[in-house]
Amino acid sequence: MRLVGPSGEQVGIVPLAKALELAQEYDLDLVEVAANARPPVCKLMDYGKFKYESAMKAREARKNQAHTVIKEMKLRPKIDPHDYDTKKGHVVRFLKQGDKVKITIMFRGREQSRPELGFRLLQRLAEDVQDLGFIESNPKQDGRNMIMVLGPHKKKTEAMAEAREAQAARKAERQGGAPAEEPAGEPAEA
Repeated sequence: MRLVGPSGEQVGIVPLAKALELAQEYDLDLVEVAANARPPVCKLMDYGKFKYESAMKAREARKNQAHTVIKEMKLRPKIDPHDYDTKKGHVVRFLKQGDKVKITIMFRGREQSRPELGFRLLQRLAEDVQDLGFIESNPKQDGRNMIMVLGPHKKKTEAMAEAREAQAARKAERQGGAPAEEPAGEPAEA
């Protein structure tokens, strides 16, 4: 078999008994790396440490992995300006977090005969948040509802990285700042 040493150097082609002897000498495991190669390739390594490191890499990869989430915001055609601003604020927050937003306008009664009101409202919302997101699917009527999907300009992983950086900056600022003052009603202990 072809043997690779503990630090990645080529030992050469050695018999199995010699490879096992070297593994005992270095107090390491003999691991078959490429069984289909001619001759098979084996490596001297600490297999427990290898498994632990690969598990930690996989865990880190899962931590940085982002799941695409579709948030939903429901509006009515005759929405009050203040309510519109509140709902728009939620849409902005979702887009900043890197999530897609499905905006649904619900029509009731006679409102169904005026779908252009809903279309104008969706266009206005899309224009208000165009710096954070784009129209992924254009407004379309679906029974009593009109639906539009907005997608974020930045990816979820980028948004998560920015949030982590901001959180670390806030934490450093708190730790580096002045110590918290004691409450007024309680005397300080000496």
